[in-house]
Amino acid sequence: MINTIIFDFGDVFINLDKEASKAEFKKLGLDGPNEELIACNDLFEKGQISELQFIETFFKFIPNATIEQVRHAWNASIGDFPLYRLEFLQMLSTKYRLFLLTNTDSIHISRFEHKTGMSFYSDFYRCFEKVYFSYEMAMRKPDPEIFNALLRNHDLSPKKTLFVDDKKKNTEIAESLGLHVWNLEVGKDDVVNLFDQKHLPF
Repeated sequence: MINTIIFDFGDVFINLDKEASKAEFKKLGLDGPNEELIACNDLFEKGQISELQFIETFFKFIPNATIEQVRHAWNASIGDFPLYRLEFLQMLSTKYRLFLLTNTDSIHISRFEHKTGMSFYSDFYRCFEKVYFSYEMAMRKPDPEIFNALLRNHDLSPKKTLFVDDKKKNTEIAESLGLHVWNLEVGKDDVVNLFDQKHLPF
């Protein structure tokens, strides 16, 4: 039986609109991401470069943009967080050990907190025994060590732990480590329908 659930954040609880971010960058003259920016994003999500270093990478491709314009375009992907998902999570927190494990960066988290307000994000964070942001851990999914670190830190049994994520590569690694997984399909599934997953040993 599952007694612990590890959740991803983006597109599981908060909706993301990556096309909106691309559209904002296009207005600044950047026609989609490239290998250098993707690699830079990986470093930023692992806390290996600062916010300013990350933003300055964009200036190679859009030299006339300002720091605020880049930050605004980057944050355009942050969508809404439906209240009913928070209420579902609050219910779960009375029955399971809950953890948040998300690949993210300081810019996006600041935007989420500013957008939803202290009362909402505090209620969200309180649902979890611990919140893990990749940029604070210096590693990111699907690195197996990020899962192993969480399991070790809290003495969790993989066979009693469920991992929920919208990215297949992340759930595949978690499953290879012995965790139960639900690869949530964005646009088709909703986290509040968790108990409809008949293959899970609740």
